[in-house]
Amino acid sequence: MLISIANAAEHAAGHAEHVGFFSDPETWVAITWLIVVGLLARPVFRGITAGLDLRREKIRARIEEAERLRTEAQELLSTYQRKQREALAEAKDIIAHAKAEAERHAAQATRDLEDLLRRREHQAMERIAQAEAEAVRDVRNTAVDIAMTATQRLIADKMPAAQAAALVDAAIKDLPDRLH
Repeated sequence: MLISIANAAEHAAGHAEHVGFFSDPETWVAITWLIVVGLLARPVFRGITAGLDLRREKIRARIEEAERLRTEAQELLSTYQRKQREALAEAKDIIAHAKAEAERHAAQATRDLEDLLRRREHQAMERIAQAEAEAVRDVRNTAVDIAMTATQRLIADKMPAAQAAALVDAAIKDLPDRLH
């Protein structure tokens, strides 16, 4: 199209030397053709411009949407990072609490074990004391029995029968006073 216009302009220029520029009918045809093309081109250019403007608006809307989505994604990312930091801090707190509880339970178990061992030792000492006291009683009782048996033999062998009978009678008499 531009080539045709250029050819027409050259042709018109070539004829203008012979005849006046505006007197040549080809010049008027070229001018008319330029006016018609200009008038027809204007709506076409408006359509193209409108199409380009529409496309530019769509692209701008997409860019704004992409920026909005990027902003939302950044906010979500920062929210999740904050939640992750909070979760890690909470996990550290839980672990620290669990360690403290474990140490407290271990200390309590140690104290309980020491108390149990002290009680068992005390019980063992009491049993030993009881056994010792029982052994002393048994030894005393045995010694008393041996002394009694020896005394009975000694009295029976050396005391006259009349005196032994008097001694038994006196012991029987004293028996009610000793029992009360």
